[in-house]
Amino acid sequence: MSGNAEALVPLLAGWKDSDLLVVGDFMLDQAQHGSADRLSPDAPVPVLLSRGARDLEETAGGSSNVALCAAALGARVRCFGVTGPDDEGHTLRRLLKEGGCEADGLIEDGSRPTTVKRSIVGLAQHRHPQKMFRVDVESRDPISSELEAALLRAIECAAMDCQVICLEDYAKGVCTPTLCQGVIEIGRRLGKPVLVDPAAIADYSRYAGATAITPNRTEAALAAGRKTMPDYEAGEMRQLARTLRERYKFHAVVLTLDRHGSFLERDGSEPVHVPTVARRVYDVTGAGDMVLAALAAALANGFPWPEAVAFANVAAGLEVEVFGARPIPFAQVRRQVLAQAGHMAGKIRDRQVLRVELEARREAGQRIVLTNGCFDVLHAGHVSSLRAAREQGDLLVVAVNSDASVRELKGEDRPVFPLAQRMEVLSALESVDLVVAFEERSAHEVIRLVHPHVYVKGGDYRRPEDVAEHALLMELGVELRLLGHVPGVSTTAAIHRMRERETGTIRG
Repeated sequence: MSGNAEALVPLLAGWKDSDLLVVGDFMLDQAQHGSADRLSPDAPVPVLLSRGARDLEETAGGSSNVALCAAALGARVRCFGVTGPDDEGHTLRRLLKEGGCEADGLIEDGSRPTTVKRSIVGLAQHRHPQKMFRVDVESRDPISSELEAALLRAIECAAMDCQVICLEDYAKGVCTPTLCQGVIEIGRRLGKPVLVDPAAIADYSRYAGATAITPNRTEAALAAGRKTMPDYEAGEMRQLARTLRERYKFHAVVLTLDRHGSFLERDGSEPVHVPTVARRVYDVTGAGDMVLAALAAALANGFPWPEAVAFANVAAGLEVEVFGARPIPFAQVRRQVLAQAGHMAGKIRDRQVLRVELEARREAGQRIVLTNGCFDVLHAGHVSSLRAAREQGDLLVVAVNSDASVRELKGEDRPVFPLAQRMEVLSALESVDLVVAFEERSAHEVIRLVHPHVYVKGGDYRRPEDVAEHALLMELGVELRLLGHVPGVSTTAAIHRMRERETGTIRG
């Protein structure tokens, strides 16, 4: 995967927000939690003791999850589908809006309920929660021709300003053959790619002519008429993908293959196996949704097809490592790409990589601490100050003056040790998480780069106003912490003592 990841690095550096449409089956996932410590007296079934709304967890599922995943990757998303005129439909719209998506394209249908997957989750004997039962509230009846027409009119209007259209089919009645072919025709006419995550059905005629389709191996085998699921083998995957592409006139087929990554078959190009990094899978819920969202966002950013699929692999790999369907922020995906490309080894970072990593850390809710200095001849005072700085948050970034700036600050005979050695020594300290160099005489630019929650300054400063960067810290809302000076310990004193030893002035 390192080769694919390396190819992604320059593409991700120019990542921009995109405009996507998501069309399909929007649904609400509910989990009713409670304790299940006894059986019912009138039947041999567990009884769930719940506190009602306090124990009800609601999340957006189905096409809603595709939309939220795309929004987390920086896309502006407009949603088109159907809900019932009920509280669940209102909740779903609220969740989408809170996730940064426009839900005005969801039309209420008085003849059907909002699709809800309601899980009963019990905790027995204070152990891990387990799903006991699930109730699906839904109608699988095809939507009316009037609703089809209304959706297509709205989609055509919105498609003029989008870059990619996503069609997510969960076979709940919205993605009728008429609607699917109408969306594909709109995309063809306006020059907008239409990407389809298909339902588990045997006939893909409704998706014929789409730009790309993203079935998993089981779904692809069903649609290709295979009676048995083929084992993973490059020749088998090539034949399976080619059968679908040629039969239904797709430009591309992206087969998702779990731990084997994806297989990309395109019209006029050699098929490509795009591997992924083996992961400890926690929960595959939402992985297919993430593939569609990430592939669409990457293509909207101008990625070539192999790199777009590689990016989707990385995003889906992060998705399976969390419980439930949870959107993965772009900063986290980009950080994972850099890690796989080998840019995140050790603790030393360049400025571009540091910015990416800190975005991901900030998204994860970590409190970032920054301190800076020359750190020429590391001594006990430095170690003590760095340990104290690390205690101010979750992540300590140490910015180190370049050799040129040390000479400007300390004189032509400094530094004693060059920058690379000073950074290497600092990175060996347990209290230090990340190390970056800076060229400027003051720390103003590195403070803007890191934008920490806390800035720590050691030395003889008595008042915050004495710190040169104080005005900038106030402007950025960064907390300033002053650490006390360690008496009798300084780099200058240590250097003088070493030079005295060299000249024989003192004996030790």
